[in-house]
Amino acid sequence: MKTLDWIRFLESQQRLHSKTLYTVTELANVANVSLNSINVEAGRLVKKGIIVRYANGRYGLPGAVTAETLLPTLDPRAYISGPYALYRHGIVTQAQTEICCMTDRRHNRSRTRTTPIGRFVFVCTRQPIYAPPADGSAMASPEQALCDYVYLLGRRRLDPSSLVTFRGMDRLDAAELAGIAARYPSTVARAVERIVG
Repeated sequence: MKTLDWIRFLESQQRLHSKTLYTVTELANVANVSLNSINVEAGRLVKKGIIVRYANGRYGLPGAVTAETLLPTLDPRAYISGPYALYRHGIVTQAQTEICCMTDRRHNRSRTRTTPIGRFVFVCTRQPIYAPPADGSAMASPEQALCDYVYLLGRRRLDPSSLVTFRGMDRLDAAELAGIAARYPSTVARAVERIVG
């Protein structure tokens, strides 16, 4: 395929189907070439800035792939939480470049993965603290993200309110927050109460 054909295909897939991330196999099928040939073609497209290599064997349009889209390819059991999720929900004011991901899998080689979107950090926990969102999304609710954030900083003996500025706490669902906080050690529940006020 020529470069213009790739641009048209990728943009139409995004516009019509909201598809932004592709495996090498998908790209090879589109171009009707072998996997070896598509690796060369993908390298050429990356050099021209047509696509970006977001992870091993995962390509997409520049700036089109989100952390939520990429995460299942890095760890299908993980969900985004902590300060990154709090920022995305508008609960903290500081933009985050590190994407905290809660998982129940151990990442033996490296618990961090650097991507064009940001640095994914995988934290292995067990139930009841590890609890993927019930709606199947890759992002924790603001209530759960707050509890995870306080829990993670507590493990490092850091004060959660000294590192970020909280806002919009009145948007949190008090009943849901209390139910989620009950799954954590009592120190987390008390710290969350102090933050929420």
